[in-house]
Amino acid sequence: MRFLGMISQQLSRFTALVIVLAAAVTFIEPATFSWVTGDTQIIVLGIIMLAMGMTLGKEDYQILARRPLDIFIGSVIQYTIMPLLAIGVARLFDLSAGLTLGLVLVGTCPGGVSSNIMSYLAKGDVAFSVGMTTVSTIIAPLATPLWLNYLVGQSVEMDGWGMLRFMLLVTLLPVAIGSMLNILFHNKHWFKDVRAVMPGIAVLAFACIVGGVAAVFGDQFLQSGLVVILAIAVHNIAGYVLGYYSGAFFGMSTPKKRTISIEVGVQNAGLATGLSTKFFPGNAESAIAAAVACIWHSVSGSVLANVYARWDKHQQKKAAAVNDNVETIALNQPIKNS
Repeated sequence: MRFLGMISQQLSRFTALVIVLAAAVTFIEPATFSWVTGDTQIIVLGIIMLAMGMTLGKEDYQILARRPLDIFIGSVIQYTIMPLLAIGVARLFDLSAGLTLGLVLVGTCPGGVSSNIMSYLAKGDVAFSVGMTTVSTIIAPLATPLWLNYLVGQSVEMDGWGMLRFMLLVTLLPVAIGSMLNILFHNKHWFKDVRAVMPGIAVLAFACIVGGVAAVFGDQFLQSGLVVILAIAVHNIAGYVLGYYSGAFFGMSTPKKRTISIEVGVQNAGLATGLSTKFFPGNAESAIAAAVACIWHSVSGSVLANVYARWDKHQQKKAAAVNDNVETIALNQPIKNS
């Protein structure tokens, strides 16, 4: 188990590389991850959420209960920044009506399950991340159609109950199971070994999810053109930056600022793709924009999570070096006779 724990640690360290490799392999041979669809995808997502739930204990829920306002603030920030950014970026790049629809769909969707994974890998506040994703998803059946109609003059009916059931099955249930296991067995040696392996499993499972999306929409990604990728990148990165500094403005802790940065920047582009395909079947450009965003958000979010995690390690090494220097100076000081 110790060897598996070491592998898990390295996979977490190089998450972005693993995700990029999965996408690259899929572009070369789509059949590699074509099996990650439908019920299989749901099972894989459930495994990822179980891994995250195993990091949550009583203290996490106590902190969350003391500051429910943070979740409300985060959801408001998400449903304000991303829709307005989407229409602004679309106009900046002079996108066609179809591509604009796709980008606004992405911007008006709730946070994706992948944002929870990224917050977990970035040493963010996982309980806060799950809370934000849940609340934004519950709000989505009302917020998404309203924003879509206001910004692009299109209306879309959403299966609110279906979305809620999906969240309960894929997010809340496995997280609850993992968290309960952590609360009951956190002092057990065997559970600590299992928990040490779970981050690596989460990374591999996430790579499978990204590969599955790339297998279906890889051709559209390559054919979408540079302008679409640039527009999606600007929208996504601006979401990260504005989300982080919005958290700072409201006095949130560093883990919460990281979480809100990822939650705001990473949208449920998979849902946007499904909505576009179902409700706008004659508008291929909107589906292409949403599919490209799905791949881009997965890769960029993984890179950002890695940057946050590596920054922590850099700061720890820096602090250790300062402590060593202080101790060395203290040892070299001459002892004064009284």
